Order: sequence, then structure tokens, then C-alpha cells
Amino acid sequence: MSKLNRDILFLIFEEFLNDSRSLFSCLIVNRLWCETAIPILWRNPWRYEISYNNESLFYDIVSYLTDDIKEFLTEQGIKLPSTSHKSFLFDYLSYCGSINISIINTIISRSTKIITSYTQFLLQQEIYKVLIKKCLELKCLDIISIKHQIFYFPEANTRLNLLCELTCSTSIDPSYFYGLSRICQKIQRLIIINTIPKANHGIVKLIEVQKNLKYFEWEDDFDEIFFIDPYEDIFMALTKRADTLNHLKVIFQFIDDYEHTFLQKVLPELHNLRTLKIDDLTLSNESSLKKLFYRDLEIFKIDYIEIQTATCIVENSGGYLRKILLKYCSYDNFNEDSLVLIRTIYKNCPLIEDLSLVFSSSVDHFIEFEKLLLTCKQLKSLLLIKNSIVDDNDQMSNEDKFSDGEELLKILIRSAPNNLREIRFFDNFKISLESLGSFLEGWRGRPSLSILTSDPVYEGENYINLVKKYKDDGVIKDFRREI
Repeated sequence: MSKLNRDILFLIFEEFLNDSRSLFSCLIVNRLWCETAIPILWRNPWRYEISYNNESLFYDIVSYLTDDIKEFLTEQGIKLPSTSHKSFLFDYLSYCGSINISIINTIISRSTKIITSYTQFLLQQEIYKVLIKKCLELKCLDIISIKHQIFYFPEANTRLNLLCELTCSTSIDPSYFYGLSRICQKIQRLIIINTIPKANHGIVKLIEVQKNLKYFEWEDDFDEIFFIDPYEDIFMALTKRADTLNHLKVIFQFIDDYEHTFLQKVLPELHNLRTLKIDDLTLSNESSLKKLFYRDLEIFKIDYIEIQTATCIVENSGGYLRKILLKYCSYDNFNEDSLVLIRTIYKNCPLIEDLSLVFSSSVDHFIEFEKLLLTCKQLKSLLLIKNSIVDDNDQMSNEDKFSDGEELLKILIRSAPNNLREIRFFDNFKISLESLGSFLEGWRGRPSLSILTSDPVYEGENYINLVKKYKDDGVIKDFRREI
């Protein structure tokens, strides 16, 4: 390791980007390791789980304030940590490519004794100014709790012009986004937290001026039902960026079916999507949705979606789907629709890795399921949901319920691909102690398996003892119940 050059060390350390303990430990090995790790740590220093009661990060930032600014803040009653004029070994902020306003405000409030909101405002302003000035390659900006018009600061035009990622809130005044729109036109990732029940036309403008918007994320975060539509103008603006937009992730809250008609206008326009995630919303069998063509789609996740609609989207995809994670719903003809879905997946998704399936316990369903396992060799995670309504599960005997589970496990032993690492059994698949033991013994010699279930029966003592035995043998990596 001592002979590794700087470039090799840099590549190795980047693998520890999410492991702050290992990355911090590199600082004390030797000077070369320290010099290599510092730029990685300071690329986004706000991401690490450190105690903001510790004043070291605040001390580093305050050290960049000029003497006249420190004197001004002191005169306003703000007690700053004493800093020496001795220069740092590194120009830390020059490596920083991210500003997170919420975390910076937390650091300020915990590291100083500020009496009034006015003095807090003053200190925040000076900290933001020095960050805008010194962060030479600013890429990511989180302004959810912003109160300062940073686009008027010195160097703002130069820094914000390079911005690639913006996280913001709909509670920010529209005029703020108008100001950003003058400068920030190269945003690739836009993440919006929707906190107020009205449209924000400043965000609409910000979307419209982007030249390379690739990722759009929207999350509702409020506590009341509202009757004003905050969605349509913003989501319709996305259609103007359809040529570049690859990833759409949406989490709705308190939205009724009649309110999401805008999606039936928007989704057909976003033809270059690779990721389509929509949570807490039912997509019905609208004819426009059945005609969706996403030739590059890789991740498909929607709550909830009718089986026929899901089948059409899978069939019209380009064969690149890696994740299909859906909560299916069907009001008629469930058995046939679900069979068609399974066939469509194994005919059109050779690269599938994560998959959720809902089906009945018919012979045809088990036959088609085995064909899927034999065809989809890349499958790593499988969620199986048995439809209780169609199977009239309440009238089934325990023997029939366990028989279905036994048949399912036999198919998995015979035909599961070697890459399979996780199986989730939810709702009405029941597995007897004997069948589970036979399955785990048959799995011996393969990679360790994680099993998740929602049934409390597996918390019984006999099941626990059986699972422990195969965990100790390395057959099972994890076995737990999720509600």
C-alpha cells in the first residue's frame, strides 16, 4: 500500500465515499494519504453523520471570514470562535462542491449563542457569502430553508452557473426562482419538496430555462387536504424538457384519481424516461397510459397500477428493464391478466433483476412462473404476492394453503437463477415447517438467501429454531417479518 501512487489511492478512497469512519482514518496515515483524502471529504462535507455540536467544521468556515467581517459580527453581539492567522495546510472550501443551507444553519445555531433572529440572519449571510466565493466548483445546492437571495452575492453568477443539482421547496417565494432562472440553466437534477397547496410559477420558469434537465423528483410533504391544484403547471413544464429528461420520481399525498388527469397528458410526452417511479397514486386503465412507449426504461415502480396498464408499458419497453416494483390492482379478469403479465415479462425483460409479481395458485400460474425463472437469469430479488380475493382464500383449508407454498418452493429449488439473493413472501403464501426445511436444505451450496415475510406464523419457536440452524450454516443471510 505504501507504494501506491496518488491516482490509485484516489480511486480507492472514492470507494469509501459513504464510509466516513474509514475515510477520516486515512487522514492520519501519512501526508500522501491525507492529501488524497481531503478533496474527497470536502467535496460534500455536509453528508457525513458527524455531531454538529462539535465546532470544528464551524471553526474551519469562520476562519475564512475577513477580519473586518469578524469585527462587524462581534459588534453585533455574535461570539465567534477565536481563530489564528496561521494558514491551513489545505484550502478546504476550494474542494467543496456542495452547499446545504439546512445543515449550515444547524451548525450555526449549535455553535454560537445568537440572541436574536436578526443576528442569526447576519451570520448566515456572511457564511453563505464566503461559501459562494470559495466553493470554486459548486455542483449541488440545497436551499430548502433559504432566507437569503444568494444570487446577488459577489461571485454568484460564476458559481451558480455551474450548478448541476438543486433541492428546493415550493414554500420559497416564486421571485426567488425567477432570480435563479437568470443564472442556473445547467441543472441536471431538480428535487422539489411540495409543502404548500398552490402552484409555484417560479419553479415552472426554472424548469423551462433548463438546457439539460435529466432527473426530476417531487415529494408532497404537508398535513392537510387541499383543493387547489399545485401540480399541472409544473408537470406540464416537464414536457418541454422531454428530450433530456431520463428520470421521474414522484411521491404524492392526499391526491384523488380525478386530480391526476395531468399525468395522462404528461407521461406520454416523456418518451426518454429510464426511471418511472410514482408512489401513493393509482394509475387506472386509461387508453393513453396503455400507449406509453419507453424504449430506454430501466426502473418501473408505481403504487398502484392496473395489471393491463402495467403489461402494456412492459411490452412497449425496449428490453432494458431491470426493476419492476409495482403494487398491482385488478377489478375484473385477474387470472388471465396476471398470466399475460408474467408472459410479457419473461418475453420482454431479459435483464430484470428486481421483480414484484401477483398471481393465483392455478397450475397455469405456476407453469408460467417457472418459465420466468428459467428465462430471467439476472433475477436477484423477487416479491411474490398471492391474490387472496380471486383465490377465495378465507374458504381454503390450511392444507391447500400450505400446498401452494410447497409447490412454490419446489419450483424455486428447481429453477431459480443463480443470482437470486432475496425472496419476499407477502399476504397469503403459507409455508409449512417441513416444506421450509426441505427448501433450505435444497438451497445449500448456493449464495446465502434473504427471506422476508408478513406472516406472524414464522415467529413461532419451531420456525425460529429452524432458521437459526440454517443461518449458522450460511444458507440464510436474513429471515425476518415485515408488516
